[in-house]
Amino acid sequence: MQLYIDSTKCTGCRICEVFCSFKHESAIQPAKSRITVLTDTEPSRFIPFTCVQCARPACAEACPVDAITRDAESGLVSVNANECIGCRMCVQACPFGAMAYDRDRGVAYKCDLCDGDPECARMCPTGAIQFLREEITIARRRKEGPTRLKRAAHLIEGE
Repeated sequence: MQLYIDSTKCTGCRICEVFCSFKHESAIQPAKSRITVLTDTEPSRFIPFTCVQCARPACAEACPVDAITRDAESGLVSVNANECIGCRMCVQACPFGAMAYDRDRGVAYKCDLCDGDPECARMCPTGAIQFLREEITIARRRKEGPTRLKRAAHLIEGE
């Protein structure tokens, strides 16, 4: 299962950020959300963005203590907060900017797909964020072509 994000359906309400932060922090702190809604240069165009669960995660390769691993069964790349030493190498290594650092706890964090029931997908009022089988997301992404990733990279880099 993977998150599939259809930015054409996103209204920029940021409900995903609110519920994500509440689920993980037990408080409404969108700055600590594992998903971020980026604003496109086009008016009223928004792109929800989160960890893409890379096939070869640079964050895991950069971690000096192997606190970031991939679950063999689910494919989920996750951070073990008990092993994280807070060096932020993973934050620097992530090419998408999907890793974050919690200054209060001194550990890195990222989307963990809410243990298989992503709050952002459950709460998205427009269906812009969906949790789908991998083969469905792959087929949809192939249909969209490279434009989707170029658009997201453009927003992340702030160009």
